Amino acid sequence: MAERVFPILFITASRIGDAVLSSGLVKTLADEVPGARFTVVGSALTAPLFSEVPGLEALMVMEKRAAGRHWVELWRKVRKRRWGLVVDLRGSTLSGVLRRRRRAVHRVGGPRAHKVVEAARVLKLDASPPSPFLFTNRTIEARAEFLTAGKQPILAIAPAANWVGKTWPSERFALTARRLLGPGGPMAGGRLMVIGGPDDMIVAEPVKAAVPSTRRIDLVGREELLVCYAALKRAHLFIGNDSGLMHLAAAAGTPTLGVFGPSDEAVYGPWGPNGRTVRGVRSFQQFKQADPRLNQEICHMMDLPVGAVLDAANALIGETALEYPHASDL
Repeated sequence: MAERVFPILFITASRIGDAVLSSGLVKTLADEVPGARFTVVGSALTAPLFSEVPGLEALMVMEKRAAGRHWVELWRKVRKRRWGLVVDLRGSTLSGVLRRRRRAVHRVGGPRAHKVVEAARVLKLDASPPSPFLFTNRTIEARAEFLTAGKQPILAIAPAANWVGKTWPSERFALTARRLLGPGGPMAGGRLMVIGGPDDMIVAEPVKAAVPSTRRIDLVGREELLVCYAALKRAHLFIGNDSGLMHLAAAAGTPTLGVFGPSDEAVYGPWGPNGRTVRGVRSFQQFKQADPRLNQEICHMMDLPVGAVLDAANALIGETALEYPHASDL
């Protein structure tokens, strides 16, 4: 007997970090729902993260338009089908006007929690929230293997963020890399992987210069996100600002040190047993008092010294013993 198809419309977040943090829901549905067939809707940034989901029937990019016209356009594309389940992490009213058996919609409010737990509440999985997970394929893994080929340990750094306020100075990232990878450092002789998007070229340059080109893996604006994710599986340590790439590293299982200032690590810290955070002398609430809307175009990260990041990195290296992570079995 042919397997019965269960169509799922999954509307993910428009930002990379939020999409990664909720990605475990897709894996849970793929693993546990017989006949699951996915239509995933995301932004131009986030939709590609789900291109290798098992049972994927369609991948749709929804760009924001004035007066909510993007929702009308999406409705026109999906209205004719009867859905088994509609999962809407953007909290729209769309699911209410679609034919469906079940719907699960993100609602604002509820007890304060990490974003992984908040996403899990949508499917009532918050008692055991699924960890972020992204699917790849053999071609993606082979590309990552080629980019990272070598025996020296890899320090990955993502020096950019979506707001200057939470961006630690590039020169401090560079100094941190030199201390960790240089003579006497815990990763002496290792390689530096620098990760970022096409808009991060300038902020990444000082970090790239921390090591000779022969010890550098440059992924700034050069590779798709899933390739970066697969490459991060092969890194030994990641250091970066609170950003989508930080969450990508944690999802890859890489020991991840998030550099925090005007964002809340209790809500946005790297998820998983190997995730850690470090901040300067000011708490998140103190940043909120100084910048209530968290939108000032100034760097709030100057009170975090290199020494504090090095101490946290050394501690994480010791706890994870610099073991090579294993790529997914394909």
